[in-house]
Amino acid sequence: MGTLVTIIKGMGTARLAVMGVMIVAMAFFFIFMITRLTGSNMDLLYADLEPSDQNAITAQLTSRNIPFEIDGNRLLVPATQVGSLRMSMAAEGLPLGGVGGYEIFDNASSLGTTNFMQNVQLVRALEGELAKTIRSIEVVKSARVHLVMSRRQLFTRDKQSATASVILKMRGAATLTGEQIAAIQHLVASAIPELDPSRVSIVDNKGKLLATGNEKDSEVARANDMVSRRINFERRIADELTELLEKSVGLGNTKVNVNADLDFDRISTTEEKFDPDGQVVRSSNTIEETSSGQESEAEQPVGVQQNLPDAQAGGGGAKSTNTESRTEEVTNFEISKKITNHVRESGLVKRISVAVLIDGELIEQEDGEVVYRERTEQEMDNLAKLVSSAIGYNAERGDTVEVINMRFVEKEVDLEEPLDLFFGLQKQDLVRIAEVIVLLILAVLAILLVVRPLLTRAFEALPAAAAEAEQRLLAEAAGVPAIQGPEGGEEEDYEELIDIDRVEGRVKSSSVKRVGEIVEKHPEEALSIIRNWMYQEA
Repeated sequence: MGTLVTIIKGMGTARLAVMGVMIVAMAFFFIFMITRLTGSNMDLLYADLEPSDQNAITAQLTSRNIPFEIDGNRLLVPATQVGSLRMSMAAEGLPLGGVGGYEIFDNASSLGTTNFMQNVQLVRALEGELAKTIRSIEVVKSARVHLVMSRRQLFTRDKQSATASVILKMRGAATLTGEQIAAIQHLVASAIPELDPSRVSIVDNKGKLLATGNEKDSEVARANDMVSRRINFERRIADELTELLEKSVGLGNTKVNVNADLDFDRISTTEEKFDPDGQVVRSSNTIEETSSGQESEAEQPVGVQQNLPDAQAGGGGAKSTNTESRTEEVTNFEISKKITNHVRESGLVKRISVAVLIDGELIEQEDGEVVYRERTEQEMDNLAKLVSSAIGYNAERGDTVEVINMRFVEKEVDLEEPLDLFFGLQKQDLVRIAEVIVLLILAVLAILLVVRPLLTRAFEALPAAAAEAEQRLLAEAAGVPAIQGPEGGEEEDYEELIDIDRVEGRVKSSSVKRVGEIVEKHPEEALSIIRNWMYQEA
């Protein structure tokens, strides 16, 4: 004990102050780390919650006395209760996603609700259900839908068409493909009566217009469709040529680029032809008319006397007969007519150009050396013919095919590249790993900077303290009176001798007892002497 006090006094005030501060800091740090590591393991319950959903869920957790932590937009609960809590929250209808669906009618009272309010609630429910469905797409983080239902105003004939607007928030840097955008448009249109997919506009959270919501024949929509069709056509031809050539030149030894000029004009032609030689009697109509009449000539002119009542009619004169006949015949002929309606859809190939790059061959010689060899002209000609036949080469429309043999640059791959150890780990896992690493580093530093210097100074002070204690112990032992030998003739009363293992000579029992008493009185000094002996032997 005195040795430790001597060592501490020899360190000085400055070193003692620094050591005290470090010991207190290390104690607090170890207490924090032990509490952190031995505490309950928290796992993710929900992430990216709407404020209303987060408030409702935390209220449920508080009422159930379940500990939770909020880390930014993440809600953490004990890992052993994640599954059960998600099921219980789902039973409560949480989370709602910020917008409710048909569940808004669960607790709504229809008593005193007007027809207008019922219609508004229906639109809100439809918007919420559509938003939930759109959020189920993998790359969509959140969605919001606005609907304008089809309706006709009073005293009007025209009916307003239904429209819809969708705003999407993507996950990270993800984007929607053209097929996914069209799928969302058709999804919304199918859920709303009298809504055409072309009247659904889609915008992302960055303000980028993904779908215009105009008529399907609009210039922008047609331009986007033409570009997409051209790219798909070129990609399909390139993939087919690559697959065909790799059967001969080997996998990865060819690169194909296709450039197609397509005609997207939609032409409708109607042709009507008449054949004069193909006359056919369609109808015939014949009309025949015959009429006859007789006339008599008067002998005297008509006067007053002939018109008197008592007058006598004059004798009849000569009579004449008239006969008339008319024949009319109408014949209708039908001339044969041919009507041809020819509609040529857009997408006709006007011109196609193909560029093919072929790698050479690597041949291993007898001595083991690998040598690059270019392909022969015959091989290149055969490959060019193969490509021309595959694309339907037509010189009249200006098609071009170029097949060139060039050596590919070999890409160096570092096979010893270390794997990403943090791939797939969540944030809390990384934090715990970092905490353990920091704890180990600080523990090593504490051992090297605090414990090791103390032990070194203690061991350096042991020999000096042990030597001093040994001298003091021997000085006390020297004061023991010597035992006189026995007188002649009397029974020699010799002290009992004790044989100590591994100690040469014989020591009187009284001296050993005396040494034992000294050890009992001064145990620390005796221990220091023994350690000194062991230290010297080592």
